[in-house]
Amino acid sequence: MFRILFYTPEIPGNTGNAIRLAAVTGAELHLVEPLGFDFEDSKLKRAGLDYHDLAHVTVHATLDAALTALAPARLFAFTAEGETPYTDISYEPGDVLMFGPESVGLPEDVKQDPRVTDRVKLPMVPGRRSMNLANTASIALFEAWRQHGFAGSGPRG
Repeated sequence: MFRILFYTPEIPGNTGNAIRLAAVTGAELHLVEPLGFDFEDSKLKRAGLDYHDLAHVTVHATLDAALTALAPARLFAFTAEGETPYTDISYEPGDVLMFGPESVGLPEDVKQDPRVTDRVKLPMVPGRRSMNLANTASIALFEAWRQHGFAGSGPRG
């Protein structure tokens, strides 16, 4: 299935929501240190509810370690400055959807890393800086999953 990569996330509630997202979609969640919280944080636990044991979550010491573990895979860097709308990507199982920290987004050197397949954006009203991390990851992941008929979701009713 698909993989979500949060590069140095700062807000425990967003990562908790991503844990829940991973659990309900079958996606993997990969986190790159340093994290702005620890896994005992009450906001992380509250946002993730009781889904922590149902999600596949891996913490990596560095971005290089994460990308080595995830290779070979296409890597899409989500950024407000992206060139390609998220709906113009033909997602493939195993793709990595990478998002930056809440306060600043992905650093320029990460966005320009040669391993990045494409820099991707979600449309926003002009003059707005960014969207919420967990919401953006949800929108992107559900588009990728939709393109594959929500594979693994069971009967639809």
